[in-house]
Amino acid sequence: MTPEEQLALIETICTDSTLAPAEKLERVEAVTRGSSTVRHSDRDARPEQSEKVHLNLTPQEQLALIKQNLQEVLKPELLEEIVLKQQRPLCLYWGTATTGRPHCAYFVPMLKIASFLRAGCRVKILLADVHGFLDNLKAPIELVEHRAKYYQFVITSLLKAIGVSVERLEFSTGKTHQLTSEYFMDLLRISTLTSIHDAKKAGADVVKQIENATLSGLIYPLMQALDEEYLGVDAQFGGVDQRRIFTMAQDYLPKLGYRERIHLMNHMVPGLAGEKMSASDPDSKIDVLDNPDAVRKKIRKAWAVPKEIEENGLLAFVQYVLLPTGEVRGGKPRFVVERGEGEPLIYETVEHLHEDYKADILTPQLLKAGVTASLNELLAPVQADFRASKEWQETEQKAYPPSGPKKVKKEKDRGSRFPSREVSAKADGSVEGAEKGQVNIADSAKAALRKLSVGEKVEVNKNGTAEQLSR
Repeated sequence: MTPEEQLALIETICTDSTLAPAEKLERVEAVTRGSSTVRHSDRDARPEQSEKVHLNLTPQEQLALIKQNLQEVLKPELLEEIVLKQQRPLCLYWGTATTGRPHCAYFVPMLKIASFLRAGCRVKILLADVHGFLDNLKAPIELVEHRAKYYQFVITSLLKAIGVSVERLEFSTGKTHQLTSEYFMDLLRISTLTSIHDAKKAGADVVKQIENATLSGLIYPLMQALDEEYLGVDAQFGGVDQRRIFTMAQDYLPKLGYRERIHLMNHMVPGLAGEKMSASDPDSKIDVLDNPDAVRKKIRKAWAVPKEIEENGLLAFVQYVLLPTGEVRGGKPRFVVERGEGEPLIYETVEHLHEDYKADILTPQLLKAGVTASLNELLAPVQADFRASKEWQETEQKAYPPSGPKKVKKEKDRGSRFPSREVSAKADGSVEGAEKGQVNIADSAKAALRKLSVGEKVEVNKNGTAEQLSR
């Protein structure tokens, strides 16, 4: 880069209104050092393709792509102002607390991020390491850094698996701005405006709720609101379970002198048991590194009532992951279910999928087989990336160290008269085996009866003892 080009780039950075001051400084320093920006490695980037997609879209098409498949948009008028009137790229961020292992429901935000990138948006991914620590210690402080790195590996690979260029994707960790003195001062300022009731209510659907809650759970939503300002974005994207935090940010950021942001919300995918898929509940989710056999077993046990589409996690997964993946990869939604006999069932719309399921044409057994095949195909390149990367494998071991050996249950001493596996009973009442001498009371049935004094009368005294009587 020539000095003139370097100066022009610095001027562009300094005049970019979408960048926070701290980010401007960081990028200028990167340029003066002769290095690239803090974006993801260009190794997998295809800038010419990404720019071509953006340039071929009208502002109206960009807006439609941004809003596609979202459940709700807060402040849509601000979105239209940026895309239609200012006609500049929307800058947004999606944050994820780096806690449990990422699961297959992460494909939902990844597919939406793919839409944002195709619409020409600048997308930042916040690896919320500090938030993971605050949420009831879901991420122990010793493992936070490793888990953030592990999440970056997974997210990058998931996007590559669905055929998305990551040229405009930027990763950031929470600690890079949340531990600064300016941020801490703003955290104190917002805490003076927020009641305990409001903070608890905001985090109710996100922060783990326990009986004797810690103060960290109340700080969590305050920090998420401040992140919008310190990341210098126009919008925050997240699941609809984040709605209370989003509305809190809209209420309180203007009170600190900061502008309101747009909030974009996607649908939540039910877990295999019909409830929210959770990284902390292994029975509700499928890990992105689960092998094909593990995926098959988990899906086989999934909740799927015949002819009922409500609370069906598998149908929701087809709707929000498999059909949109077909659109991103091939230009149109597509989900194929192979049948042993007859032609395969091919679905390109959710309506057709639901109609066949309610009519029992698509049975739970066929649905499970189709989801298993499609999901294993989707996960194959992710798992291939994992096997090919020694660094990723080492990070996984550090982020989620194996637990110690399982405790072996100590066998109780039941006494020498308790039958062991060395003894077996026969039909005539006799026993055979190496330890039969420990359980036999006589050599024959007659002798045993005499020893047991069968037929003798027993009287129980008032003190509770028994005495033998004569016949």
